[in-house]
Amino acid sequence: MSDSRPAPELAAMVAAYNHMNHYGRANGMALTVPEPGQAEYRMTVRDEHLSSPNTCHGGVLAGLMDAALGAAALSLAFTTLEFVSTVEFKMNYLHAVHLHDVLVARGAVDHAGNTLVVSSCVIYRVKPGQEDVAVARGLGTFNRYPATKRDFAKLVLQ
Repeated sequence: MSDSRPAPELAAMVAAYNHMNHYGRANGMALTVPEPGQAEYRMTVRDEHLSSPNTCHGGVLAGLMDAALGAAALSLAFTTLEFVSTVEFKMNYLHAVHLHDVLVARGAVDHAGNTLVVSSCVIYRVKPGQEDVAVARGLGTFNRYPATKRDFAKLVLQ
């Protein structure tokens, strides 16, 4: 059930989320939200993301996937003063990712129910002048809950 107060602007909520998202900052992930129910994370693979010479660890892609799936769901939940938490997600790795690859994860809500949100995402390797290459695909389920249950609400519900 949503809060009765009017929701702050989506941009303000995304800015507050970016401010408190230490995981995203530590991994060089930049979030943008084109509209509620959509999210895009961009990051460049760095030395600390490698599991073998020149190859990105799968856990880095899993973290990016969960972040993009969740941000898509969260951006929609923000509009009704709700948050989300991951219930589950699955992904398929399609291509290896290497040092200095630029990755763009595009997530979108596929279904928004009263208690669960389902979103999907594709992570692309992008290179100027070349067609984007899908390196992973995923699907996630998220639980909706009132924003007042988290301290984050204090940043945006003033």
